Amino acid sequence: MTPRVTPRGRRFVEADITIGELGEFGLIARMAARMAARLPRGGRVIVGIGDDAAVLPAPDGRVVATTDLLVEGRHFRRDWSGPRDVGHKAAARSLADVAAMGGVPTALLVAFAAPPDLPVRWAEEFSAGLAAECARGGAAVVGGDVAQATAITLAATALGDLQGRPPVTRAGARPGDVVAVAGTLGHSAAGLALLSRGRNAPAELLAAHRRPMPPYDAGPQAALYGATAMIDVSDGLLADLGHVAEASGVLIDVATHLLPVSRALTEAAEFSITAAAGSPPPPEVARSAGDAQAPGADTPLGWILTGGEDHALAATFPPGTGLPGRWSVIGRVLPPGAGHRTGVLVDGKRRAMRGGWEHFR
Repeated sequence: MTPRVTPRGRRFVEADITIGELGEFGLIARMAARMAARLPRGGRVIVGIGDDAAVLPAPDGRVVATTDLLVEGRHFRRDWSGPRDVGHKAAARSLADVAAMGGVPTALLVAFAAPPDLPVRWAEEFSAGLAAECARGGAAVVGGDVAQATAITLAATALGDLQGRPPVTRAGARPGDVVAVAGTLGHSAAGLALLSRGRNAPAELLAAHRRPMPPYDAGPQAALYGATAMIDVSDGLLADLGHVAEASGVLIDVATHLLPVSRALTEAAEFSITAAAGSPPPPEVARSAGDAQAPGADTPLGWILTGGEDHALAATFPPGTGLPGRWSVIGRVLPPGAGHRTGVLVDGKRRAMRGGWEHFR
């Protein structure tokens, strides 16, 4: 590598450059270059990175918009996830919310804050992962911002197109509807639980935690099949179906015998994961595995019901709907209980286990 000189006169090789030495505008240029090389080209962007704001066409006349934060130590750890992993996760979290509205992802804006001693290579690899996930979802990175912070902090804003369809909200579930999911459940939580306890985990579970793969096209597909309500499973199946039940004024009953239990989850459970005696689980475990102190949390069923960050989609459909093969029925929608109570049942009963993650709880 060819030595270069910093503004302070210190010599270093390319691999040693930090974002503080490169500077704000140099960092933006390097990140933009890595993203531009990996993004699909098309007519969805009129003005992209490099101006005061992006300009996008809106043929539908409406824009789906959502934003998500990722904070180092809360949503990811650099010793467990590489920069490309973090880029994939940052994009997936927001793009999945667009799909959950029945929309098609079109664009992503990303604000990136980090310590000045962060290697430029980390930022570049993050950008590559971000662009790769956007390409998988059919979106483009169109802008953002950079700033200094004590820990890596990311804000991803996704935009989407409804393509003439009404949005599928959380509020449309009706008694008699079936409840179905597309995508995996519990894999991210299981992978994270194993990582936190220093155990080897099936590669499938580690990948699910580091790089979730939302089924983006399943969202618009559900809308075309008449989905009455839909949500991205980010905080746990029980928690997120609870949002649908509350918004719709119904009860949702999940049948455990219908839940998809993968072989990887079964293998993970055989490790008999236990926290150190007298020690509470790390915050990262609680975030993805729900209440780790509740009975059965570190089991396939516990991970499926309370584990978040797989970013599967859960939706309700009118009874008798012939669903595509990627959608699996897991329950049904019931009228509210006595006293107009709404919520989620498991096999017809209220479950004592907390339903998933909630900040500040």
